[in-house]
Amino acid sequence: MTDSPTRGPASSLRRFASPVILLALMWLVQTADAVLPGSFSGFGVRSWDVAGLAGIVFAPLLHASWTHLMANSVPFLVLGCLVAVEGARRFWAVTAIVAVVGGLGTWLVNAPGTLTVGASGLVFGYFGYVVMRVFAPGRVAHRILYAVIALVVIVVYGGSMLAGVFGAAQGVSWQAHLFGAVGGGAAALAARRRRPELDARSR
Repeated sequence: MTDSPTRGPASSLRRFASPVILLALMWLVQTADAVLPGSFSGFGVRSWDVAGLAGIVFAPLLHASWTHLMANSVPFLVLGCLVAVEGARRFWAVTAIVAVVGGLGTWLVNAPGTLTVGASGLVFGYFGYVVMRVFAPGRVAHRILYAVIALVVIVVYGGSMLAGVFGAAQGVSWQAHLFGAVGGGAAALAARRRRPELDARSR
C-alpha cells in the first residue's frame, strides 16, 4: 500500500501533492458555493436518509462557511502531509477508510435528518492514523520516528481533539470527529495487517 521509495527532493515534495490538491479542491468548491445560487451543503451526510449516504463522498469537500473551512485547513494540511509521507497511495487509502467509517458512523448515530458537512472528520481520522501508526510493525528506527511524530501531534492537537469529541459546541458534530478518529485507527490497523503480507511476498 505504501509507495516505493523514491530519491531526490522533487520526488519527496510530490508525496505532499495529494493533500494539497484535496485542500485546494475544498477551497474551489467553497468558492463555487459562494458564487453560484443555492447551497451545496445539501449534498452532505443526512442521517438516516438512504439518499444521504452519498454525502460520505461529498461531505468532506463541503463547508458551512469560510470560517468553517479556514478552521479545518491548517490541521488538515499538517496531518494530511504526515500521512502522505508514506506515499500517495497510502494517503488516498487512509482518506477513503476514514471517509467511509466516519461517514457511516455519523449517518447512523446522529439524529434522523441531521446534515453534516466538513473536513473535520478527515482531520480527526488523520490524527487517529498518525497516533495508531506507532503500533504497526517495521524497523525499530521507523517505529521510534513514528512514536516521536505521534507524541508531537498529541501535544499540539490532542487537547483540541478531545474537546472536539467530548466538548463539542452546539452545531458541531462530535459524531463525525469520533468516527473519523476511529476510521483513522482502523486504517492504521489495516496497514499493520498488510505489512507482513508484503514482507512475505518480497522474500
